[in-house]
Amino acid sequence: MPNLSMPPLSSAAIKANARIRVWDLPVRLFHWLLVATVLVAFLSSEEDSALAPWHVPAGWVAAVLLIFRIVWGFVGGEHARFVDFLKPTKIAHHLGGLVRGKPDRSVGHNALGALAIIALLGTVAGLVYTGATMRGEAEGGLHETLANGLLALVALHVVAVIAMSLLTRDNLIGAFITGTKRADLHPGIGDARPPASLALPIAAVAIAGTTYGVTLNDPLAFTPGAHADAGDRNGGVERGEHGDD
Repeated sequence: MPNLSMPPLSSAAIKANARIRVWDLPVRLFHWLLVATVLVAFLSSEEDSALAPWHVPAGWVAAVLLIFRIVWGFVGGEHARFVDFLKPTKIAHHLGGLVRGKPDRSVGHNALGALAIIALLGTVAGLVYTGATMRGEAEGGLHETLANGLLALVALHVVAVIAMSLLTRDNLIGAFITGTKRADLHPGIGDARPPASLALPIAAVAIAGTTYGVTLNDPLAFTPGAHADAGDRNGGVERGEHGDD
């Protein structure tokens, strides 16, 4: 009978298949949940949208996610922590690599990516705030302006991630799905340090506390359609003409 056994993998193939852990599960869940929440908020921003009843709950879910991310930025895994990627002194070096078409690979967020993360989180926070406190045309206009700004930031972020993935041959999107990267592209780098031992309980308390605080302010905050009356100014996050939370 023919030998059906697979030939042994070469050392080069084994090395190419080796992976290092980069992103912890909670930060990946946050990332994709925020993507989904922002998408729902945009699709529900028009009064005649089938998703319109979900606009206010989406805004409050975004608020809870933001609080989680702030907390996780201090107690989460190595590359999820703010101290790991907020390094302004590295921006010039990163820009130089981009100009030459040979940017350095970064295990976590690169210098410009870090600025993009802060800009995105700050804009979402601004949307939640203006939605929650909107009382007139000025606030409504600001809410809509921030929503358009968020759209521009998201588009820029997606283009930058794809461009960096191609330039560095490092699948950045895939890494935020699997949590790992190819070890051969990051020689000498080991698995990221895991979250702090009490990270999950601390994050759970932050999420529960934020959710409780939101419901104290607006008992129907997470109830779809509870604020359909555009004249209801006591219901928490309001919907702008074209805005998003």
